[in-house]
Amino acid sequence: MFHVIEKEVQWRKDHGRPEGFDTLKKSKPIVAVGADEPLGGERLRAVYYLLTKFLDQHPHHSSPSETWQHLFDLPPPETLLSSAAASATHDDPPAATHHLFTPSSSPSYLEILRILDTEPPDTVTLIAIGPITTIATAAAHAPQTFLRAKQVLVMGGAVEVPGNMTPVGEFNTIADAVAAARVYALTSPEPESTMPPFGEKVNLPDYPSIDKLGDRRLKVLKFPLDITERHTLRRDEVYAKLKPLTEQGSPLAEWVLAFLDATFQKVEDLHHGHEVGGNATHTSLHDPLCVWYAVSGEAQASSWRFVEGEDIRIETVGQWTRGMCVVDKRDRKKAREGEEVQGDMGEWLSWRKGNRIDRCVGTPGERVLAGLLLDTVFGKGAG
Repeated sequence: MFHVIEKEVQWRKDHGRPEGFDTLKKSKPIVAVGADEPLGGERLRAVYYLLTKFLDQHPHHSSPSETWQHLFDLPPPETLLSSAAASATHDDPPAATHHLFTPSSSPSYLEILRILDTEPPDTVTLIAIGPITTIATAAAHAPQTFLRAKQVLVMGGAVEVPGNMTPVGEFNTIADAVAAARVYALTSPEPESTMPPFGEKVNLPDYPSIDKLGDRRLKVLKFPLDITERHTLRRDEVYAKLKPLTEQGSPLAEWVLAFLDATFQKVEDLHHGHEVGGNATHTSLHDPLCVWYAVSGEAQASSWRFVEGEDIRIETVGQWTRGMCVVDKRDRKKAREGEEVQGDMGEWLSWRKGNRIDRCVGTPGERVLAGLLLDTVFGKGAG
C-alpha cells in the first residue's frame, strides 16, 4: 500500500495535481509486526475471500520479501523504539526509500504500551479492525498502562444479525475469541466474571486482583456486523470515481479499482441478490466505519448512537458457537446494588458482574460514508 501511495504522490506531482496525504507525510505511522497465532484455538484465515491471485499479478503490487519484510528483521533494541523510530523522534530523516512509515523491530504490543505510557491518559484511541490478539497481549502484560487508553474501537462480532464465518460468528471475533473475551473483561467492574474458563488458559499473565487493578475500566466501543453491513460501497460509485483517473494513469486508482473489481466479483459468487456485473453490487465498509468514528465521532456526537453499557460476552469454547456475541434477552429484572438474584446461572443479572460495552447502532448516514471515503482518498471532483 505504501509503495502504491508513493507512486501516486509522484504521479500527482508530475501532473500538477494536489499531492494529498498531508497527514501521512506530517505524522508517519510506526509499523510493527503483530502476532502470528491467536491466543486460543487454531489460526483462522478467510481463505474464501483472499485476493492473493490479483495482488500477485497486479503491476503495482510488490511482495513483502521484495520491499519491506527485511525492515522488521532487526534485533530488538535496548528501548521499545527501533533505531529507525528513535531517529525519527529526533527529526532525522527516515530510512531511505521508506518515506511514509517508520518500521519498528519491537513487537506491536510493546509499541502500543510505549505510546500509552508516554502519552497522557485518555488521549490515545486504539482501533481494532482485525482479530484483537495484539491488544489482548498488551493488556495482559501491563494492565494499568493499557487502561490509560481513552477507548478501544472494535470492528467485530454479530449481535442481532447472522455471522459471516459461522451462523453466529464474525471473522475478527471467531479468529481469536479468547483475545476478545479477555479485552472485553476489562470493561467489567469484576473482570474475572467474564474471563475465558480455566480450560482456555493461555501463555499470558492473569490480570491482577481488583484492588491492584484499581477502579479504572476500559471503554470499548463495538462496531459489529449489525451496523457495518448497512454501510456499503457500490460498484457504480467506484466506477464513476475511479475510471476517469485510471484512464489518466493514476497508480492508486488502478490498484484500488483492480482489487475492488475482484471484491465485487467475489461478492456476486458468494451472496444472493447481486446481479453479475450489476451496478448495485456492493461491499460493506466494515473497517472504514471504525475509522470514520475515530476522526469525526466527537465533532458529530449527536449523529452517532450507541447502546451503552451492554453486557456482551464472547463464547470461547462452544463447538458450533465459538466467537458468538452472547447477550441476555430474557425479560428479567437486573439486581439492584447489593442484591443477589437466585437461579441466575452466569450471573447475568448481577449489578457488578458482566461486561459494559457501548455498541454502535446509528451513524450520520448509511449512504454518507462511501462518498466521503472516495473523496478523502482521491479528492473531491477528482476524475
